[in-house]
Amino acid sequence: MDLSLRSCKKFVHLDLKGAPPRIGYLIELIQLFADLGANGLLIEYEDMFPYEGELKVLQSTTQPPYSREEIVSIQDAANSRGLEIIPLVQTFGHLEFVLKHEVFRDLREVDYCLGTLNPHRDGGDKLVQDMLQQIMKLHPKSTSLHIGADEVYMLGLGDESKQWLSVPGRSVHQMFLSHVIKVAKGIQESSPNLKLIMWDDMLRSMSPETIKESGLVGLVQPMLWDYSPTLDVDNTVMLMERYTSAGMLQQWAASSFKGSTTVHTCVTSTQRHVDNHLQWLKVASSLSADIELQGIALTGWQRYDHLSVLCELMPVGLPSLASCLQTLVHGGFTEEAQKKVVKTLGTVDVGDTERLSSRTSCSFAGAKLAELIVKLTSLLESTELRHFQNNMFVRGWFTPYHKQKKTVSPLIVQQIKTQAKMILDAVESQVQEVRGEMCLLYLDSTVQEWVVQHVTPVLEPLHNLLRDTETVLNEMGLCTESIS
Repeated sequence: MDLSLRSCKKFVHLDLKGAPPRIGYLIELIQLFADLGANGLLIEYEDMFPYEGELKVLQSTTQPPYSREEIVSIQDAANSRGLEIIPLVQTFGHLEFVLKHEVFRDLREVDYCLGTLNPHRDGGDKLVQDMLQQIMKLHPKSTSLHIGADEVYMLGLGDESKQWLSVPGRSVHQMFLSHVIKVAKGIQESSPNLKLIMWDDMLRSMSPETIKESGLVGLVQPMLWDYSPTLDVDNTVMLMERYTSAGMLQQWAASSFKGSTTVHTCVTSTQRHVDNHLQWLKVASSLSADIELQGIALTGWQRYDHLSVLCELMPVGLPSLASCLQTLVHGGFTEEAQKKVVKTLGTVDVGDTERLSSRTSCSFAGAKLAELIVKLTSLLESTELRHFQNNMFVRGWFTPYHKQKKTVSPLIVQQIKTQAKMILDAVESQVQEVRGEMCLLYLDSTVQEWVVQHVTPVLEPLHNLLRDTETVLNEMGLCTESIS
């Protein structure tokens, strides 16, 4: 049983760049996080922050961002339960929500990559500092800030970067570190006591000497992220020890409770994420005494990036979050941990989220929507729906050849039509239930996006087949209703 990870702070990550909850539901969630053992929130607003002035263009156009009053209410709710808030603001990579705008297009490292900032432009530095200042001004009680800096794709491929790299002795590593240091020093000029955190992935291939000589040590604390249920414990420990040898003694971990399975996953696998936390417990128990583990962020991604599809909504991920938090609190997914989860969520079985729809005693905030999504997803993934075009009647009597030569059996075509309509009606009935419940927790734009992304593409082949049957029967001059 590991004490270092059990005793350190546990932050729940709120990824608001997709499916931002209605403010009432978000405040309910904050209460639930506290009940489950969280100590803080890592909040990534992205385009849901009420930026002002020249940055107002960054606000979401599909739904109104949270108002300044709502952001204050989020902090009040967290403070009332003793939860610390760490804002997360991307400052180098994953700036799609910024660089997609034409006004900031010239700040891209390369024109075809919307995520990476050109580190050589003064305008880019000013943009980042303005974002950070506005965020922190509205979070006066926050003592830490996460500056992102992960997955800085295409760095070094821009014309100005190539010119900079043409000087002997310079490297992409130095270019990356130089920008991060500039960002850190810029924010610390106005907030000298603010602790800064960054994702660690861009540091992993650097030598301790490179990190040490850059001047990064003492400015920023690395947050090591790994969301795999088979996380390599030995290699992770070695990496953390390497950062320690560079002088970075204060480090963070980042696990995942949802949003890291596949880019389009709709239903969270609790076991997968509990396994990830069990691996992190092993890592923590293997660390040397020199490493000062500051805390762990349980990430819950809502999109892989600003431009990708929505993945698991928060209600479906709550059984996983509860299980993962209690795994950390108890040093394993013990009987005590499971009892606490059941007591808090009011559910009889949280070990298998895929069977959520079979449970009748769920009482957590959003439980009804979670049940409906699991039920609908099961239908959408059913063989009958996914492979309807491969059934005997379609493959045997309604092939493209049959349609081209107009040699179809009207009796069988009508049978295909009846079966297809029956499936579509069943799905549509469940979709309407999901819509109704989802509208209570999310804005209409989120509801529409979720349906169009996760339902429409699955049903499209069946709709096309249904139209084909109607077209063929009409061409044959048959009244489809009269055919039995």
